[in-house]
Amino acid sequence: MFNDIGPLELVTLVVLAVLVFGPDKLPKFIQDVTRTIRKIREFSESAKQDIRSELGPEFKDFEFEDLNPKTFIRKQLDNDELGLKEIRNGFDLKKEMAEVTDAVHGTEAPSSSSPSSSSSSGSTGGRVDMTKKPEEDDRPPFDADAT
Repeated sequence: MFNDIGPLELVTLVVLAVLVFGPDKLPKFIQDVTRTIRKIREFSESAKQDIRSELGPEFKDFEFEDLNPKTFIRKQLDNDELGLKEIRNGFDLKKEMAEVTDAVHGTEAPSSSSPSSSSSSGSTGGRVDMTKKPEEDDRPPFDADAT
């Protein structure tokens, strides 16, 4: 609940509570707060039990944490019925990024053995050379109606 409160912040809160409530009233205040938190938890648990009993036996394994979208999606993706683990394990991000980088720089990927890069016809095999400056003939024709 208080995972993001550091020790210095906790000490500051304790000192502030002593200053605000005083050392005489602070123990009573802490008891009241803990009693209130306990009652809220009991109310929450009884409400969960009422909902489970109203849903019936087909929802006996229903968990309220599953209503959180992150938990629901994580639970569904961990389920291996769709074969998502195989897809996730078969995807190599470094290889894909290397292929994209090679395509941008106009170099041939090392895993590909196609002879298109060794052709002397000047064709880049459908790739655009980003390092080459465009010539006047490379520009598409101007269409006044399209603009």
